Amino acid sequence: MAVEVRVLKETAPGERRVAATPETVKKLVAAGARVVVERGAGAAAGFIDQAYADAGAAVDDGEGRAQADVLLCVQPPPSDAIAGFKAGATLVGMLQPTADPARAEALQARGLQNFPLERLPRTTRAQAMDVLSSQAGMAGYKAVLIAAQLAPRFFPMLTTAAGTIRPSKVLIVGAGVAGLQGVATAKRLGAQVEGFDVRPETREQIESLGGKFLDLGVSAAGEGGYARQLTEEERALQQQRLADHLKGIDVVVCTAAVPGRPAPKIITAAMVAGMKPGSVIVDLAAETGGNCELTRPGETYDAQGVTIAGPLNLASLGAVHASEMYARNVLNFVSLFVKDGALQFDWNDELLAKTVWPERSDASAQAA
Repeated sequence: MAVEVRVLKETAPGERRVAATPETVKKLVAAGARVVVERGAGAAAGFIDQAYADAGAAVDDGEGRAQADVLLCVQPPPSDAIAGFKAGATLVGMLQPTADPARAEALQARGLQNFPLERLPRTTRAQAMDVLSSQAGMAGYKAVLIAAQLAPRFFPMLTTAAGTIRPSKVLIVGAGVAGLQGVATAKRLGAQVEGFDVRPETREQIESLGGKFLDLGVSAAGEGGYARQLTEEERALQQQRLADHLKGIDVVVCTAAVPGRPAPKIITAAMVAGMKPGSVIVDLAAETGGNCELTRPGETYDAQGVTIAGPLNLASLGAVHASEMYARNVLNFVSLFVKDGALQFDWNDELLAKTVWPERSDASAQAA
């Protein structure tokens, strides 16, 4: 009997994305899988049930969850839903199992084989499955659009009958995927753009997009393309120089992150107090605490004349393209073990072995 792959309907508040599109469903069916899509799963992203049916999927109201061998999701399902999954089934998504003890317990209680895609190794081969990067690109784009909307000024330079309007000065903090997309988007909008990152190797990337690299003389190059945490001395020097620079900046978009840890605090309350009235800070890192000391996750407010926004789940605001990218990432990962209508796990493949949670013990790995 063919392996059954189920596409779950997202239940997290405000979540509009879906883990599979008609395009990827068609490819899963071609790989021999029986695909079931829960009714309305793709509606918020513009993918109607009939499109899934036309791609070869069955559509139901979720009553058949206990029969699914593989379940696909964007955000982790609630604990009560997990309790209804087939024991030993495979769950794929951005599961964040260690972020919620109750969820972790529920996942383990059902004996699920969990693949939190945020755990994927950062290798060349994994790039086509890298959900963090694909979703960060959309988030960086949306963050700059929010900043442009909140800013009480034009982004581009304008020559008008009333005189010349100077371009806004925009600083993007962090030059990962989200930050680089932010640089590119702000530049397209006509702003004068700078990019700041403690990893000096990002200079070339920022400049290739038309931005200017802000060099504060502090390097924190780390492993896997991520930044390491700064020492206290490095942080003090960075903050002193950044505070002086921010006095001339109109818009700041924060995107800096350290995997598995709270977002580094880069912009202090004192720095905000020194910024010009009418300045704007959009903190993309709000979900993990924020890069700005004054960020309130999920809120936009005025802090002594500076507007600070801490938007959440920005990728979901671009649900159509975010879902298309996410679904392709998921398809590429699932294709590692769904072959010819059956489950075939190769635990010598580091992409599977390093992503699965809980981590497999040496004994279980040898038994497999």
